[in-house]
Amino acid sequence: MEKILLVDGNAIFHRAFHALPLLTNDKGEYTNAIYGFTKMLFDISKKEVPDYLVIAFDHKSKTFRHQEFTEYKANRGEPPAELYPQLPRLFWLLEIMQIPIFQVEGYEADDIIGTLATQADQNFNLFSEILTGDKDSFQLVNDNINVIVPKMGISNVLIYNPIKVQEKMGITPAQIIDYKALRGDSSDNIPGVKGIGDKQAVELLQKYGTLDNIYKHIEELSPSQQNKLIENKDMAYLSQKMATIIKDMPIKLDLKASHLHSIPVEDTKKALEELNFASLMRSVDDLQKVLEKHIQAEKQQSLF
Repeated sequence: MEKILLVDGNAIFHRAFHALPLLTNDKGEYTNAIYGFTKMLFDISKKEVPDYLVIAFDHKSKTFRHQEFTEYKANRGEPPAELYPQLPRLFWLLEIMQIPIFQVEGYEADDIIGTLATQADQNFNLFSEILTGDKDSFQLVNDNINVIVPKMGISNVLIYNPIKVQEKMGITPAQIIDYKALRGDSSDNIPGVKGIGDKQAVELLQKYGTLDNIYKHIEELSPSQQNKLIENKDMAYLSQKMATIIKDMPIKLDLKASHLHSIPVEDTKKALEELNFASLMRSVDDLQKVLEKHIQAEKQQSLF
């Protein structure tokens, strides 16, 4: 079964920035986020050897979630001044490497990934691996979609399949949306039901399965839980809507454009040299060798 790697560009870009000390090239440009992002991309690609690769980024425009709830993500402070000036340079490098970038007005990277992973599964019978630091993507996990989350820094990762998600969260991937509807999400400023924490949210979903079913059996709950859920019902369903990753955006997965059969080695090395990333030069050759070996193995298999 062929595999596609879908990268949450914003999540990995931010993680790389905070995992590494500030770096600059000889032109004085900050480069630590670019370096960390590129190293992680090389490492994951060499380890997982995807047949296809796509990177998704948030668009700077407001999304439907902001229209539904003006306080969505309003709790986030200003990013470090050294962070976002690195993004155009990262885009420049990815374009040289001929890696497709998706960025769509009105949507987040999660929505792009949700849509492409769904198309990969249903339309092309591909196995998807989602590289992200955001556990929101757990809701997408199924037998053909896994989530890869960096554990520490930019090197150690954990891979979540349906069993691992349930072990980690105590609920199934399909219940993640309703979990956020109940508990909320402080990182995105999704309110959830005031007074319902992690433990209660998990227990309610383990017993009743869905948010709808919890409200259908609300009379079975304690007076305290009933009051919280009744008073915050509208907010619970609004939170559910905001937590739901879109899977049917008006975009299409282009297998030809995203096919990772090789990388332009010399152009990539020149770009890395310009960024003063000498330590990544060997990674380019190593990745190319892995990809060539993978292609040869596929050709051999096709003969039988």
